[in-house]
Amino acid sequence: MDNHTPLEKKKEGFLGQKMIVLPPDALRKILKNVLIQNFHLTAIGHYPNAVFHDRKRTTGSKEYILLYCTEGEGEVSINKKFLPLKPNQFIIVPPNIPHHYRSSVKNPWTIFWVHFTGKRAQFIYNKYANTASPVKFIAYNEEIIKKFLSIIDLLKFSFEERYLEVANINLTQFISFFIYQQEYNSKISEKNMVNKSIEYMKENLHKPLTIYDLAENHNLSVSRYSEIFKENTGHPPIHYFIQLKIQKSCQYLYFTDKNIKEICTLVGFKDPYYFSRMFKKIMDVSPSKYKSTYKS
Repeated sequence: MDNHTPLEKKKEGFLGQKMIVLPPDALRKILKNVLIQNFHLTAIGHYPNAVFHDRKRTTGSKEYILLYCTEGEGEVSINKKFLPLKPNQFIIVPPNIPHHYRSSVKNPWTIFWVHFTGKRAQFIYNKYANTASPVKFIAYNEEIIKKFLSIIDLLKFSFEERYLEVANINLTQFISFFIYQQEYNSKISEKNMVNKSIEYMKENLHKPLTIYDLAENHNLSVSRYSEIFKENTGHPPIHYFIQLKIQKSCQYLYFTDKNIKEICTLVGFKDPYYFSRMFKKIMDVSPSKYKSTYKS
């Protein structure tokens, strides 16, 4: 007997489970709502440590079903072909196809699942299905879990139309994490790069780093590095670097007795006049005026 076959079948019900099935009245509201009628959920749930979870539909489901495993394992059969589903993997089961999915008994899965439908659902499914394997990897992202739980919380609170709207708008974003994960991962990677670049700047405030130095530190061209940095901070890299230098010089002026020339060197400016000009441009006062005003 494999580790997916229960020795004794038990009624489902899992400690800490969350599940919402939309009642007919809520579905009628959705189908009349132009904002969400073309892509919406019909049921949603979270089953932690779901031992004995076993669902078989010989004629399939009317909706698409997304199954996302975060812990443990199980398997999904589509047209009698069993596919293992492990942590950080997901699958979307298409409608009207015989299927069977079940949790491992020895290592029961924790899954997040949602049934969705509408005219746009086929388009979204096609985006998912354009690669060979139906079981796909997705890196764990706390934002995915937060978005999912926000949908459940909204529906637990009310089935009023505005809550149905927000829940299903959130559903679109939740599904997009899976369908467009490459694009999301790219953005996360860019933000990580920018954060590392800012840390590098802070560690080297005493150096007159150029845009070429900053770009080379990340093995990027100057144009690509500058584009990513400005997109994520709103400032060109060198402008941001100079702001950090001026912030640091303010600390020296306030907390130490160092003169302007010494501070200029400590924050990587070779020319005291250029330093003073940049300081006044950012702080609206000269370094000497700042020192006399804030230390008096």
